[in-house]
Amino acid sequence: MDKKIIINVSIGETRIAILEDQKLVELFFERPENERTLSNIHFGRVAKVVKGMQAAFINIGQKQDAFLHFSDIGDNFAQFNSLLGLEEAGGHRNSSSFSDPHLKQGQPILVQVTKEPIASKGARVTTNLTLPGRYLVLLPFAQTIGVSRKITNRRERRRLKELGAKMVQSGFGLVIRTISEHKEEKDLKSDYENLIKSWNEMVRQIEKETPPSLVFKDVGMLSSVVRDLFTADITQMVVDSSKMHRQIVRYLKDVSPQMVDRVELYRKKEPIFDAYNIENEISKSLARKVWLKSGGYIFFDHTEALTAIDVNSGRFMGRRSHDANSLKINLEAAKEIARLLRLRDIGGIIIIDFIDMIEEKNRKKLQQDFEHELKADRAQYSVAPLSQFGIIEMTRERVRPNLLFTISEACPACMGTGRIISNSTVAARIERWIKRYRSEKGDRALQLVVHPELAKFLTAGFNNRLRKISWKYWTRVKVVTDDSISMDDFRVLDRDGQEDLTMQFMP
Repeated sequence: MDKKIIINVSIGETRIAILEDQKLVELFFERPENERTLSNIHFGRVAKVVKGMQAAFINIGQKQDAFLHFSDIGDNFAQFNSLLGLEEAGGHRNSSSFSDPHLKQGQPILVQVTKEPIASKGARVTTNLTLPGRYLVLLPFAQTIGVSRKITNRRERRRLKELGAKMVQSGFGLVIRTISEHKEEKDLKSDYENLIKSWNEMVRQIEKETPPSLVFKDVGMLSSVVRDLFTADITQMVVDSSKMHRQIVRYLKDVSPQMVDRVELYRKKEPIFDAYNIENEISKSLARKVWLKSGGYIFFDHTEALTAIDVNSGRFMGRRSHDANSLKINLEAAKEIARLLRLRDIGGIIIIDFIDMIEEKNRKKLQQDFEHELKADRAQYSVAPLSQFGIIEMTRERVRPNLLFTISEACPACMGTGRIISNSTVAARIERWIKRYRSEKGDRALQLVVHPELAKFLTAGFNNRLRKISWKYWTRVKVVTDDSISMDDFRVLDRDGQEDLTMQFMP
């Protein structure tokens, strides 16, 4: 498989695209106002303990308090408390449940971000701290040495584990990453020493800080992609910024000199994302309706609770049986959905409504193919069997906000629902407001502030709705237009326009 990383650097943002066989499969955005917070370590303070939820909310200095479930409080919590100078050692856990870790409101605590804030939800955090490096992940106050499961050669796994045991200090554990395969001892040891240095610097900073404060900041999005994703299976990395190219080459010369030749500076006048057809792929892939080559299409609906995906036959005109035609569209859709889940970074609960099929062999084929396509996904996921209604339910790890919400904002008119209240409904609401007002007050003159389009609807033609309302309630209503007001909203002022009466007579 031909895998490339394409990087576009501009003043306002950096975009990183991952291509597999010229097809866009992952896309990352980094902007100054929306910096990556994943893996950052905070010296926080317990804001609230909710034993009914088996969780605590931690003030880490962000808009929303972070969420710490008791299951994310590690067995090494006592050592972290000792580091912070606390006497409470924390609770113990058993195999079936998590006991109260004796967290107290106002207590200082060290936590690490495992999921970034999403919508109205704060970050999710853990006390199981890790410091990621190029080849290793340092585990403070742990005793284990693990080797990536993707390293399958037994002899190599044993060699790496022995190297890890040889270099690790007492009171630390290690996870040896996939990229460490066949690396020399000096490379791993250099990475380990850098991680120990970072840990010691963080400990010294904690002694000076008062919570909430950031005590360890992981590398930015671009650096993390180079560190974590620029592995041996990447054939080429292309970047259109000479400054960024120099930074990447300098970093690789220290950690992976054999990979330097794969980094290329893009010098052409044509925008880099246009040259690799990425811009076009972004436009198509992030649309609500995504067309398939066969003529079918996939429809995405995002809600607070879940993401619903509907598969439709669209313009497809098959010549075989209904089941065979449905299988063809479903298999094409399954492959595309697996790609789009990665590209859009859709997490949480996902419901996929495939086209109904009767034959059991076709249903099994769809299930197997979909699960096979998902294997390329780095995020953790769980897939339920295809139901009798042709629906697959699944969950996918939610780490970052959905890409769609990163590059777009909710429509101010519909507030993200995709629909606004009809003009007729708003007119009826205005009439009910005036009826309430007239039942309690005697003034017969008002000013009605509405959007210009709604004003046209209320006053247009022979069937003038506002005139009818005025006659019915014996009230003179002067219409005032305002472009800034929502099309499905209104405000009512007194006859001089001095006092806003709207909320006084709302139900």
